[in-house]
Amino acid sequence: MEVVFLGVGSSAGTPVIGCSCSTCLSDDPRNRRTRSSIAVTMKNGTALLVDTGPDLRQQALREKILRVDGVLYTHYHADHLNGLDDLRSFCHLQRQPIPVYANEATMQGIVQRFAYAFPSHEQHHWDKPVLRAHSVAETFEVAGTAVTPVPVMHGKYEILGYRIGNMAYLTDVSDISPASLDRLQGLDMLLLDCLRYRFHPTHLNVEQAITWAEKIGARETFLVHMTHELEFSALSARLPTGIYAAYDGLRLQC
Repeated sequence: MEVVFLGVGSSAGTPVIGCSCSTCLSDDPRNRRTRSSIAVTMKNGTALLVDTGPDLRQQALREKILRVDGVLYTHYHADHLNGLDDLRSFCHLQRQPIPVYANEATMQGIVQRFAYAFPSHEQHHWDKPVLRAHSVAETFEVAGTAVTPVPVMHGKYEILGYRIGNMAYLTDVSDISPASLDRLQGLDMLLLDCLRYRFHPTHLNVEQAITWAEKIGARETFLVHMTHELEFSALSARLPTGIYAAYDGLRLQC
């Protein structure tokens, strides 16, 4: 598969509005971060998104994404959901509904917020997104591609990460259960939440992300969902072998 990092930023993005810190003023394009999301394209052509943040249109244009066969939602916070309306462009291009997947609580929140995108009857007009809701807890298939949900804690809320083949994406993590660790064995690539240096009650900080990365033991780990407190070069210089700071537009084969 090919994994494209559409965005690796936190809820505010980087640069942050009104901020004049060194990261926000940096000329290094790797410090310009849109909200966190990835696109995954399988060898069979299946194209998946994980989350639809508010920068989806910009990300899709930048990376020339022309197809979406399904969307995997981690949770319904605005920075992971509020670009949902831009799925209408893909519905229009493909002339078909797009299936979306999440745990039951997240799916209820999505449908409540974007009820117009989930029509109860057959829909053949593509001026708005036309989506099909699927609540998931165990391994399921999207256009022939197996996807395994990985429950993780985001503060007091259980949300989902996802494993596709030997790649897993875990954003907005504060804790991982032994049962979920079992679903993460034998990874080649781990994409892991890493908010900032200081402790945060609902996210991993740098020290915690390194600890979890070493515990999970993927061949390579890439850190995502970073605030402007994490300057790319400075963070990269202090990371152990096999752990990397990701950046918008990074493309990897797995």
